[in-house]
Amino acid sequence: MGLLRYIQINYRGIFRSFYFLVALIVVLVFLPREGRFKYEFQKGKPWMHKDLYAPFDFPVYKTDAEIFTEKASILKGFKPFFRHDSLVQEAVIQQFFTEIRPLWISHINNNRLNSRYNQSQLNVIFGKFEKEITTAFNNVYKKGIIDQSESIQGSTKTDMELSILKNNVSYDNQYSDVYTRKKASEYVNAKIKAFTSSESSTFKAFWYGVDAQKYIQPNLLYDDYITQKYKNELISNVSLTKGLIQSGERIISQNEMVTSDVYQVLESLKREYETHISNRNWFVVMLGNALLVGALFIILYLFLLSFRTEILKEDSKTLFILLLIAFMVAISSYVIKSGIVSIYVIPLVIVPIFIRTFFDARLALFIHLVTIFVVGFFVPNSFEYVFTNFIAGVVAILSLTNLYRRGRLFITVAFIYLSYVIIYLSLVTIEDGTPFAANGFVLLWYAINALLLMASYQLVYLFEKIFGFLSDATLVELSDTNLDLLRKLAEVAPGTFQHSLQVANLAEAAIQRIGGNPLLVRAGALYHDIGKTVNPLFYIENQPFDFNPHKNLDFTESAKYIISHVTEGVKIANKAGLPQQIVDFIQTHHGTSKVKYFYKLHRDKFDNGVDDVHKFTYPGPRPNSKETAIVMMADAVEAASRSMKNITLQNIDELVESIIDKQQLEGQFNDADITFRDITTIKTVFKKKLINIYHARIEYPDNK
Repeated sequence: MGLLRYIQINYRGIFRSFYFLVALIVVLVFLPREGRFKYEFQKGKPWMHKDLYAPFDFPVYKTDAEIFTEKASILKGFKPFFRHDSLVQEAVIQQFFTEIRPLWISHINNNRLNSRYNQSQLNVIFGKFEKEITTAFNNVYKKGIIDQSESIQGSTKTDMELSILKNNVSYDNQYSDVYTRKKASEYVNAKIKAFTSSESSTFKAFWYGVDAQKYIQPNLLYDDYITQKYKNELISNVSLTKGLIQSGERIISQNEMVTSDVYQVLESLKREYETHISNRNWFVVMLGNALLVGALFIILYLFLLSFRTEILKEDSKTLFILLLIAFMVAISSYVIKSGIVSIYVIPLVIVPIFIRTFFDARLALFIHLVTIFVVGFFVPNSFEYVFTNFIAGVVAILSLTNLYRRGRLFITVAFIYLSYVIIYLSLVTIEDGTPFAANGFVLLWYAINALLLMASYQLVYLFEKIFGFLSDATLVELSDTNLDLLRKLAEVAPGTFQHSLQVANLAEAAIQRIGGNPLLVRAGALYHDIGKTVNPLFYIENQPFDFNPHKNLDFTESAKYIISHVTEGVKIANKAGLPQQIVDFIQTHHGTSKVKYFYKLHRDKFDNGVDDVHKFTYPGPRPNSKETAIVMMADAVEAASRSMKNITLQNIDELVESIIDKQQLEGQFNDADITFRDITTIKTVFKKKLINIYHARIEYPDNK
């Protein structure tokens, strides 16, 4: 029963702990299952560990550059395959003579050759032509007319070799020994031209009307299937290794320099070692990952529980943070495993940028650290990677101010890219002794990283809608007095509108002193009395000098109208789609206080006035943040200051002190994260602002 009772009381906290468990499982799915090599080393640096001997036999793997060079060498001398089609020659020659004879007869008739030659002579002439053209066609088709596919087109190598398949037998041939369609056509035309010159001009006009190119068709057809199959076989036969290190063989001694060759051996040992560990102890490796990542998530949970309890109280905020971490781990893991692009292209700095946009800098830094520590488990050169992204994240957080201003994001991204470049060049200088040894591709990856940061930030609006967040840009938009609601407030209730502007100025000045979100305070202050647009004349700041509707109402009815501006304001805000954070200011700016003026009159008139106190009490709730608490104070102080007849420094001081002290005694600030020191600072700010507004003067003693 005790356990069940505990679960009933703390079920929400238990349920949110489940979010962390699910996030942990998702991260573990994407973490590598290989064991980790227990030695750290860098090329060009001394070996800082004890003498290392091979724990088992292992091959030395070639570098990617070596494998690429070997494959390129193979492909350079590779001969594409062409299949010889003997049917093409027969079909084309048959088509030629089928079509040429009618043309010859037409030529004889049109040119009246039958009047100059008898039929026997014409047959002899055509027979010679037929023999000559047949010989020309046979010659080009015997050598072969090549199909100029993509593997041949554009090539200028006359010594290129081809593999020709004829009757399922392959033989090699030079590209220069076969015909292209153009060369074959030129050859046939040259033969016929020589024939007509030696015989007579009878065929010259006839041959001009014949399209010889039509009968020149490729009979060496590119065989893509055989070519690719053979090419893949050659590439697959490239050895990935270039030697063997035997068990017990010394690899490197302590303080010995890690040269390029030794570095390759160490990388090979690392690869084999992690594979051996994974094959034998897969479960143990995953358990170790679970403990390490679990420790980070526990620290994150305790941090939120101690310093950001409001996040744990809202599912959307908790889910957003955990999803952001899990997604960055997943995408980083995919990039590492696929090898499509460099890990440096992943914009991890987007994590603190998003968190800073919706929350605060301290939380952004902590979440960023958790993310880069998790990613650091499986990236190469973990320390350098974590250090680089840590600095870039800090730069992003420090430079990410006033993001609602145009161009600010460009400046932030520029600072981030500059920090990447400086850190990378510094590390290269330490390792190689000169910054000129830097890899230009790494700088390019960082540039793409910066561009992705700018593109990813456009998701802010989407996250606002999905998770119900508020960005600075949205708050600036909401504070525009030309928006429909605020313009209506200015037109329908001008006194309330002026009051809201003054409240916004007071509250904004105070929040800037004690720390908080001034944009949120200003927007909340502008909308806090939006409910007064329903019955504006029931509020004194909107009443003409000669009209007061409360004269004809009893005290409870008057209080009902006054209190209704809170509930009506919530309805108007929800209908207009204002964010919940702004609605909170409308609900809480009077807390659970009373309509004191009408309650006092009611109590003086009726002996049982105490029993009717609920009729004069605002529905609440009380302010739940320092921002809403400040607006509550500013609202009461500004309204009361308007009724002051004799404005002096002393009167303003007493007014501010009395109003805020009464609110404090009523417990209106008990649910807000605000301290006594903050309240003292707020009072000081309000006094100074009111003195400036009303130009209060010191009362000098009368000398009479």
